[in-house]
Amino acid sequence: MKSIFCTVFACLSLNAFSQKAVVLTDKPADKKVEVIIDGKPFTAYFYPGPSLLKKAVLYPLRTANGTDITRGWPLDPRPGERVDHPHHVGMWLNYEAVNGHDFWNNSLTPPSSKGTYGTIVHTGIKSLKSGKKQGELVVTADWLDKNGGLMLTETTTYIFSGDATTRTVDRITTLTAKTDLVTFKDVKDGMFAIRVARQLEHPSKSPEVFTDASGVATKVPVMDNTGVSGSYRNSEGIEGEEVWSKRARWCNLRGKMGNEIVNIAILDHPKNVGYPTYWHARGYGLFAANPLGMKVFSNGKEELNLQLKSGESTTFRYRTVIASETLSDDKINKIASDFGKVK
Repeated sequence: MKSIFCTVFACLSLNAFSQKAVVLTDKPADKKVEVIIDGKPFTAYFYPGPSLLKKAVLYPLRTANGTDITRGWPLDPRPGERVDHPHHVGMWLNYEAVNGHDFWNNSLTPPSSKGTYGTIVHTGIKSLKSGKKQGELVVTADWLDKNGGLMLTETTTYIFSGDATTRTVDRITTLTAKTDLVTFKDVKDGMFAIRVARQLEHPSKSPEVFTDASGVATKVPVMDNTGVSGSYRNSEGIEGEEVWSKRARWCNLRGKMGNEIVNIAILDHPKNVGYPTYWHARGYGLFAANPLGMKVFSNGKEELNLQLKSGESTTFRYRTVIASETLSDDKINKIASDFGKVK
């Protein structure tokens, strides 16, 4: 009887392990929704408000082994990481030029006192569902102009899942114009992005200038590349920093953190504007897809300037896979094919 019981228990345990249950927990006092996969912290939807962040973000993001793949600064500074671009926090979606307002660069230390900045304010949690195979979070936000006027409403669905070696996030964001005309000017900085940990940056030998939390520029003549191993590869076979300004269906950032292999693949969706997207992926840790910045990336050969009339909407869909293993092109292509079936 004991032997039978142990065998049944083992099967039940194995079944529970393979399901990778996803548990979402709303913590309003902390202004966040925590995401736990297979009993391990994965990320949190973090919406502390404009006093701390000018947008809601997913932060931090972790591998299936619990390794944090996002930069800590400015929320949780770590030794040896860069302190540039204070608006690069976790995973986010916004844009540099919307009716003359900069949502991308807005932070507690904006880079220019002459800029006109907009703010994205979390307005609610529409639904929150845990599940045996995936969890789903639906949230809303308002894109406000410098005077607090409503420019766009946002509805975003996050779908979280995982297995023994990967964590996956789908972000599906619908923006609806709430003023007569909303124009997304064709510019460089946008739209869906992650700021990764120092170890996943490209090694750099050139001098750098960084800006600290007080806006003070500091020259760094020689970079310490110890443990830095990042390298991009896109769906067209282009590698390294050459992926910047190239169109591709997906882009994969490969590296190591300690002894752990880490791959981060971001996938575009066939229904997105500008598919396949241009990539605003930089060696210093900014990993972004910008489908609306065609002019700068094509050297003036293309130009978009997306416009929405009052009541019109556009939807952006992205899948991010964080893997504690090497993702082959064939495997990412299979994931991309499956993602393309998502409406």
